[in-house]
Amino acid sequence: MFDVLIVGGGAAGLSCALVLGSAKKTLYAKDKRIGVITHQKTSDLQNALFNNVLGLTPGTTGASILNDGKTQLSSLYPHVEQIDTEKAKEIIRTEYGFEVVTNKNSYQAKLVVIAVGYTNLITIDGLESYIEPHPRAAKEKNRIWLKNKDHLIEKGLYVAGTLAGWRSQFAIASGSGAQVATDILTLWNDGKHTKVHDKVEA
Repeated sequence: MFDVLIVGGGAAGLSCALVLGSAKKTLYAKDKRIGVITHQKTSDLQNALFNNVLGLTPGTTGASILNDGKTQLSSLYPHVEQIDTEKAKEIIRTEYGFEVVTNKNSYQAKLVVIAVGYTNLITIDGLESYIEPHPRAAKEKNRIWLKNKDHLIEKGLYVAGTLAGWRSQFAIASGSGAQVATDILTLWNDGKHTKVHDKVEA
């Protein structure tokens, strides 16, 4: 049983995983089992080039961020389980949370974060009732979002990134993933508003 399972290894999914992983030193998150399905074959980042993102060297490619992000996660926070060669096919509500069915396995999770792209070709069963036209994308592109309030679709089910209704900008998607992570940390910390930061030692 995962305490949280993130579906998607793009900007939002990896950012969410990194923030959650960094909270292991806290009492409220130290024993939590965190997983991320890092399938990213259709991520919009695959063809991206970044010249306008604060902190990134101009010319950085999205493909390198996807690759380096998974390495960063595994090296800094190896307790976050990366499921790399599977693709989510169905989300099922259960008595204890959710069952996430992939093309190879089935996983149980108390909380699920959906952080895949906003194409209307989404193939995850169980989400159909939440799909609506994207509020911040050109209509002719047929983009979608999962209807939510502050990233929460329903109890225990979150959405992050462009699929949450945000515009397709790297910094926005990353921030959305981080927001969901801090919402989950707040939940784990008995509702006390929570964030995690590393600091330079004096």
